[in-house]
Amino acid sequence: MLGAIFGDIVGSAYEFNPTKTYDFQLLHEDSRPTDDTVMTLAVAKALMDTYGEDDDTIRRAVVNEMQRLGRKYHGAGYGGTFYHWLDNPDPKPYNSYGNGSGMRVSAVGWLYPSLGQTLNMAKLTADVTHNHPEGIKGAQAIAAGMYLARTGHDKDFIKEYIANTFRYDLDRTLDDIRPTYEFDVTCQGSVPEAIIAFLESDSYEDAIRKAVSLGGDADTQACMAGALAEAFYGDVPQPFKKEALERLPEDLREIAERFEEFRKDPCKASGVHWIDGGHELIDPIPPEDYKPWEDDMTLDDALEILEEYSNGNMPYTLVTEYPNCFIFGWKEPRLQNPPIIFKNNYTNVYHMIFDLPQDIDLEHPVRTIDLTEYLK
Repeated sequence: MLGAIFGDIVGSAYEFNPTKTYDFQLLHEDSRPTDDTVMTLAVAKALMDTYGEDDDTIRRAVVNEMQRLGRKYHGAGYGGTFYHWLDNPDPKPYNSYGNGSGMRVSAVGWLYPSLGQTLNMAKLTADVTHNHPEGIKGAQAIAAGMYLARTGHDKDFIKEYIANTFRYDLDRTLDDIRPTYEFDVTCQGSVPEAIIAFLESDSYEDAIRKAVSLGGDADTQACMAGALAEAFYGDVPQPFKKEALERLPEDLREIAERFEEFRKDPCKASGVHWIDGGHELIDPIPPEDYKPWEDDMTLDDALEILEEYSNGNMPYTLVTEYPNCFIFGWKEPRLQNPPIIFKNNYTNVYHMIFDLPQDIDLEHPVRTIDLTEYLK
């Protein structure tokens, strides 16, 4: 997460004084953490304090911490609508697709043991304010990229996953973008460019410099590119860590230092042990590669597929049958995203992610079955 914070600090000097050059002065005397850092740390604290709790509890904590720290650091540089949200005693999301959702999400990218959980938490931290689909996409793309980076996937895989899932054009180059690029605070106009800066980089510092050199919303784009780069390259250079921590007020520095320890082993730090949170990424099969099921798939067929996927372990206690799929889950709400098995055209387990096939029918459940009784 210090990768995001240092990127924000570096970019702060160029947010309203843009540069299109690469060899700019990295730090100035007045380079400082902005609203990007304050909200990043607010989200981080909320997620640490409620790790393993239900979504509603986590959402309330995210709102509370964002308001608490946002009000304390009221001059950090927030947008006008967000100021109203900060001061509202009953804050509601306001359909924003600004890049504030992507700038504050980096803690999510570090903390969760599965891609499904990472995507769910990215959505949760976004939609307390940025509940527009593009605002949610921006947060999920950064968090998913971080998850894939820290779990050993190469840049080609990360690029393909983000491009296919979130429909971002990542085939452009920075040299293509830079000449005509302007200040843009929307997710759709700044998140893909920050991701491209990371993809073209060969080090953490290189990613930061390339993001700032676009001449756009420099602090936020360097924050997002820095988050991805830290996850991919494994760390932030020690001098940059030192600068980042020293430029933080004491209470924010304490949150950052706590998070650096917490993220090393969130389960040990929190006492939470995931029952079904450690699955590797199951890459969704594109429609052209669907495998037809010869007969109408039965629940027993779906259970056989799921048991094979789960290596003989059946961690689910409930299944709902829909006209074209089975969705497995639990009697009590859990943080993990449940798997879907499609009937007739698809035999692989498909975790609920942002870009579900359009033909899925969730409006007409056929039946819900208690698996603890059915499997007796």
